[in-house]
Amino acid sequence: MNTQIRIRRGFADLAQGQVHYRAAGTKGAPLLILHASPGSSRQQVRLIEDFAGEAMVFAPDTPGNGDSDALCAEEPEITALAAAIVDYLDAMGLERVRLYGSHTGAAIAAELAILAPERVSHLVLDGVSLIEGAELEEILATYAFPFEPDLDGAYLARLFQFCRDQYLFFPWYRRSRAGRRDGGLGSAEDLHAWVTEVMKASTTYHLNYRAAFKWPADRRLSLIQCPTLVTAATNDPLYDASVRLAPLLPNGRFLELPRFDDPTFRAVRHDAMAAFFAGHS
Repeated sequence: MNTQIRIRRGFADLAQGQVHYRAAGTKGAPLLILHASPGSSRQQVRLIEDFAGEAMVFAPDTPGNGDSDALCAEEPEITALAAAIVDYLDAMGLERVRLYGSHTGAAIAAELAILAPERVSHLVLDGVSLIEGAELEEILATYAFPFEPDLDGAYLARLFQFCRDQYLFFPWYRRSRAGRRDGGLGSAEDLHAWVTEVMKASTTYHLNYRAAFKWPADRRLSLIQCPTLVTAATNDPLYDASVRLAPLLPNGRFLELPRFDDPTFRAVRHDAMAAFFAGHS
């Protein structure tokens, strides 16, 4: 972590419960960051740091993830999660934001831009998916379920393997040559932090995940009117879908990013987003 950037943490009180968030920066237009599943805003610490010198950055844990309360015990729709983020904007006094979402966060961000277009000036969708038919049936039957606590701690081992294997395979349960990813494991510190965040929400993290799997991107993206930049790293499992779906946006385009493990990835992502924000002021 960049020790020169101070990331603050807090809670916002909403009607449906508390939302935990990370924030940094004191000047510039607000930037709202929505994380991928599973995990929390901890996953976006590097992006928060990259923009903290030029924006007021806010990154909530989406409902039911990290330290944020779930909307309810049932699986929400992406539209309900977007409405909760609008409530978060109200609680934080944020009238209009630049918006970034990754994977599940991208689905929520897209619906937020549809629900409250006056609140979003620019939209960045980092990894967009469309899962249908037999693939959707398999994903829903296999991918994400709660890790219920047990007295022998076996759920902790399963949770750890679930996070670890997402680095190595896609989907994580397809532990074969065909399913292998080539990026290798992240650092032990990053894996520990990721496991810890998922552990906090071990019985609710899957709800948003499953909602995102079902989200009909092909029918929803055409409703977004604000300037939109779709990005994906070349080794992102959602790269092909992002390329295919970007043309559905009335005012959007696709931009390829380097591999996640490329040493230039952070700088290229930051510069691409900054140029997009500046070019559509």
